[in-house]
Amino acid sequence: MLFSESIRIAITALLANKLRSILTMLGIIIGVGAVIAMVSIGMGVRQQVQTSIASLGSNMLIVSPGSSSSGGVRGAAGSNVKLKLDDSDAIKNKIKNIDYVSPTVSSSYQVVNGNQNWNTTVQGVTPEFLLIRSLTVGSGSFITNADLTSRNRVAVIGKTVASNLFSDMNPVGQNVRINNTPYKIIGVLESKGQSSMGQDQDDIVIVPLTTGQERLMGITYVKSINIQVSDPEKMDQVQSEIETLLRQRHRILSDKDDDFTVRNLTSLMETMTQTTTMITLLLGSVAAISLLVGGIGIMNIMMVSVTERTREIGIRKALGATFQNIMMQFLIESVVIGVIGGIIGIVFGCLAAMAISKFGGFTTVITVAPILLSFGFSVGIGLFFGIYPARKAALLDPIDALRYE
Repeated sequence: MLFSESIRIAITALLANKLRSILTMLGIIIGVGAVIAMVSIGMGVRQQVQTSIASLGSNMLIVSPGSSSSGGVRGAAGSNVKLKLDDSDAIKNKIKNIDYVSPTVSSSYQVVNGNQNWNTTVQGVTPEFLLIRSLTVGSGSFITNADLTSRNRVAVIGKTVASNLFSDMNPVGQNVRINNTPYKIIGVLESKGQSSMGQDQDDIVIVPLTTGQERLMGITYVKSINIQVSDPEKMDQVQSEIETLLRQRHRILSDKDDDFTVRNLTSLMETMTQTTTMITLLLGSVAAISLLVGGIGIMNIMMVSVTERTREIGIRKALGATFQNIMMQFLIESVVIGVIGGIIGIVFGCLAAMAISKFGGFTTVITVAPILLSFGFSVGIGLFFGIYPARKAALLDPIDALRYE
């Protein structure tokens, strides 16, 4: 029997029982669709995390006061220990392979424009902050060294602050009040979107570091030090050198914990990428279980089909059909179910992923690899779970089969 003839017979047999064939394919359709949808969600989350971390700045280290561990117990960074401007200067002058260093201070304030007000984070920074954090000024200008020297009351605002205080007006040149003191807006930043932690990076007001320290917050220390490393291959080396330098400056004994924390955003991205990859694999694996259930459904229906067509099998064998002919016929029927179910499942999965992206607010990424993998798996399941029913049909004795009622 020709292969094409076997396919024709298989499709005819499936069309003869349309409802049963559709119900049999349902498990495969749901399984393939679920795998594609879940993997696309996982890959979308991974892409979003990578993008948001990258938006914080490339090759970036952040030094914060306080140790991330105390007495063997991990805790949040932050304590009574303070970082000083001298620490920032020492890092800038004594550590190699560093492009830019920017000490920062920050606190929450209500910013007022006329009868409009908005609670936001005000950060005091140096001009290097723009380069370290990969920020872009959409209109106006950024903080300058002259602003630092003169402790000018000037501010650069993010898109969220601009839209809430000025609506469609151009904020550049306008004044806002921070802590009842007027500040002139000299620039508006381009939008950065949300961070990996879900924080709005556009909800920010930036002032000169000296202005923030002395005129706004009344402090002499800094709350963090942002550092851009020149060579990504030397991130760990630079981090280690910074830790050694600060331990020396802070006179920390060898048996004591650091009173500061150095965070490596490159390592953070790698960790988050690994985590989201594992989540993607987990989601895909859970969804793939329904494919196995679909395979069991194929085997059950094929067993029923063999029983119903016992006399047909006997007639074919009596007319000269071989073991291989019967085996091939039922295997092809099983594989056709897997193929058609896989194709429909791909369409269903892609549509589901797009719907989730549009209406659910999730970022989804549809790629060829999971589509091909899930389709190949559906075909393989059709083949694997069709072997036993096909073999049972091929082993039927033609005489007993012809007597079957």
